[in-house]
Amino acid sequence: MKGKVAFITGGSKGIGYGIAESLAQEGVHSVLTSRSQANADQVAKEISSKYNVKCLGIEADVRDYKAVKSAVDQAENDFGQIDYVIANAGLGRFGSIEELTVEQWQEVIDTNLSGVFYTIKSSVEALKKTKGYFISISSLAGENFFAGGATYNASKFGVTGFTQAVMLDLRQEGIKVTTILPGSVSTHFNGNQPDDSDAWKIQTEDLGEIVVDLFKLNPRTLPSKIEVRPTQPPKK
Repeated sequence: MKGKVAFITGGSKGIGYGIAESLAQEGVHSVLTSRSQANADQVAKEISSKYNVKCLGIEADVRDYKAVKSAVDQAENDFGQIDYVIANAGLGRFGSIEELTVEQWQEVIDTNLSGVFYTIKSSVEALKKTKGYFISISSLAGENFFAGGATYNASKFGVTGFTQAVMLDLRQEGIKVTTILPGSVSTHFNGNQPDDSDAWKIQTEDLGEIVVDLFKLNPRTLPSKIEVRPTQPPKK
């Protein structure tokens, strides 16, 4: 894996950061997108200096296809190749159908679902060149609906189905495609403040380890969908 290049959306924090750090430990260079150039630059500098790899931060909102395409083009121009693409950027807005606004619906769908489409659409030609790997980060909410989750469920059900179809589209091109469906992860998602009480949750480095394992797996074998749960969540 050393010397490979990863493109990660939402890479400045949370799951995206955990994946970038795990890949850096394997000698993988990375391009991290964020809606904040300052955050992207800070994390890129941190990973570069800590692991002696190249890391570039780019401001790009995944809701904007042109911004994503520009970021992918810059990544390929600067690094000469893209081997791995991880569509991670996402957000959640929760509430009953009476409470949800049209603006919230559009924000979640545009970020979580359209953002994944824009990411693979922008990078598929680069991945063809390297016989690369595309991963989307869905959620267990992409298979299990719950009250107050209509918008988030819709987006993540969409990501799961979309990615599985893309897997079938691209497998004959030599591109491997996987969607990862995590349960509770210790991040700042939905206002959570990670602390010791989050010890039971999946940690971001755990997901990074899974991604590394996927990239190391024999090319003939493809885990196309992976559900990831905390081993022992609190009893309700």
